Amino acid sequence: MAGEVVGVQRRLPLHRVQVGDLHLATLAGAPAGPAPGTRVGPVLQRIVDGMAGLPVFVTTHRLDAVAWNHLGSELAGGLAEPGRRDRNQAAYLFLDPAARDVFPEWEDRAVEAVGRLRVAAGRYPDDAELTALVTGLSARSADFRRIWATGEVVMCAAGRKRVRHPRAGLLTLDYQTLHVPALPGETGLVMHVFTPEADSREAAALARLAAGPSD
Repeated sequence: MAGEVVGVQRRLPLHRVQVGDLHLATLAGAPAGPAPGTRVGPVLQRIVDGMAGLPVFVTTHRLDAVAWNHLGSELAGGLAEPGRRDRNQAAYLFLDPAARDVFPEWEDRAVEAVGRLRVAAGRYPDDAELTALVTGLSARSADFRRIWATGEVVMCAAGRKRVRHPRAGLLTLDYQTLHVPALPGETGLVMHVFTPEADSREAAALARLAAGPSD
């Protein structure tokens, strides 16, 4: 399994850089060109499913959620339930009022999402789907326009986040991002893993959620 998910970043807070008019393709350190496809392989899906005691979900460079386990779906606002929420994390944050309840530190999560999209836009400037996402969010969300205009990029590594669940309440969880290397002709993926402190209220709450709904 270790060969499938590598590149764990150092335990640092979100890294923010003010870039102004600096060309993001240079910043991202990758040649310009169309974005390759993305695919969740069976081994990665087994890893996600096997971490049943921790909330896990996987995103693309466009912030599309493409894999998750039960707890990951629960804590991200219902990814597994068709129609409950947009599976693009940026669209969910900026266009769905429910996201502000799920993520009480909404501004931080919004800045993080926009910063990651800026990195992707520099790496894949000809990605039509990414361009359409950014254009659509800019047209529909004043908050997105405001944050995009700051010019920040954000490298998501590790830290602590708060999420609110309708049954478990407000949870404070540590998180780590794991970078899944790209297969030929594809982009890499990012796996987001959340964990509670040992013997905490959050650990007990996650255990109850993992066991399923109460009778």
